[in-house]
Amino acid sequence: MDIFKNKNFVKLFLAALMSQIGTTIGNMAFAFYLLDRFRDQPYYATIAELMYSIPTIFVFFFVGVLADRFDRKKIAENCDWIRAFITLLIFFALYLNSIPLIFLLLFLRSSITKFFFPAENSLVQGILRRDQYSTAAGLNQLLFSIFMVFGVGLGGLTYTYFGIHGAVVIDGISFIISALFIRSCHIPKEARLPNGKVTWKDLNIRSTFRDYKEGIVYILKNRFLTLILFGFFIFGLMTGSFAILPMFTMAYELSPDHVEKHAAYFSISLGIGLLIGNLLATYFANKVKTYQLFIFPIFITSLLVLILGYTSTLSVYLSIVFIIGICLAPVNVAIGGWLPKVVHPKLMGRVSGWIDPLMMFSQSLTLTLIALLFPNIIANIDYVYYGVSAILFIVFVFYFLTLPRLSMVMEKSYERKAKNRLESI
Repeated sequence: MDIFKNKNFVKLFLAALMSQIGTTIGNMAFAFYLLDRFRDQPYYATIAELMYSIPTIFVFFFVGVLADRFDRKKIAENCDWIRAFITLLIFFALYLNSIPLIFLLLFLRSSITKFFFPAENSLVQGILRRDQYSTAAGLNQLLFSIFMVFGVGLGGLTYTYFGIHGAVVIDGISFIISALFIRSCHIPKEARLPNGKVTWKDLNIRSTFRDYKEGIVYILKNRFLTLILFGFFIFGLMTGSFAILPMFTMAYELSPDHVEKHAAYFSISLGIGLLIGNLLATYFANKVKTYQLFIFPIFITSLLVLILGYTSTLSVYLSIVFIIGICLAPVNVAIGGWLPKVVHPKLMGRVSGWIDPLMMFSQSLTLTLIALLFPNIIANIDYVYYGVSAILFIVFVFYFLTLPRLSMVMEKSYERKAKNRLESI
């Protein structure tokens, strides 16, 4: 791939890899540590998970604005340095055996993490060619898939052989290496500061709200961009569904005596499917229309989820989940490839800042609906699968009727602008 000839991209990719290693190993190791130490109080592990997700509610208003107003490279690098410092504090907090303090530090570290992605994602837009965006999105999703498959195992092995303190040390080192990779990048000023240099004196509540509002108006005025972001909402629906449905299926239907083991098999099957799907999507990204890479996998997924509701054999269930993973990957690659194509560089941070809240809201809404419906209203878990399948089919029909035309309009608009720029030279 010629994308790896771009040294800045390689360094940012490796920085994202190291950052993900630190985050994954730390989160998983803490889960094992809390379950090991507080076996009779499993809610501690749940609280730790909340410390990773709740910060989105408190910081999403600021993350995109800062990524557009300040030096994106410095934001991404400083996120890693701050997380490394907080990790050092966590290391010493463990010796104090202060669980509330550890939870507070985990909350703060997760809050800082929320600023990393919009800044890093905006930098990638500024250093790649337009035809490389889908490939970059595929490679980023490849990382996600790898850690989905091996994340629990990495965390478990690290905790087993090095203990919680060793896991925290690996955490901190990973963030430091990530920061050094970002520092070594030579990124043009227009990619780092597309809106010009801004000082902290220029930033206040009024200007932040104005920038935030400008981002919302920009998204709503661009129908194609609105549809793309709605895709993240749908992806959140799927991740929310698959966060809990497999455990219910194992517990009440397929494997009541081996819930934990077979739920792990589900994660592995889905993760391997995503891994292969990302490889395929990256290969085909520039060979087929992007909307085809997006629309038809949604249709196939809707049928496969419907079949899951009728499945009564574990091996068949896991095989279908594997194929669903292959189908979901191109959807996310297509979205990730579209985003930098249609978003103006000056607003990339604010638009990227909406991704995490949208997915979190969708996941939370899905989990809430499942909790309310099953088993009080819907006694059979199969009907939940039928409902998810129906929603996905409706989404497919909606995108099938709207996306191809809007996608072609967007492509023609870009070609026209490129032609005008060439003529003006």
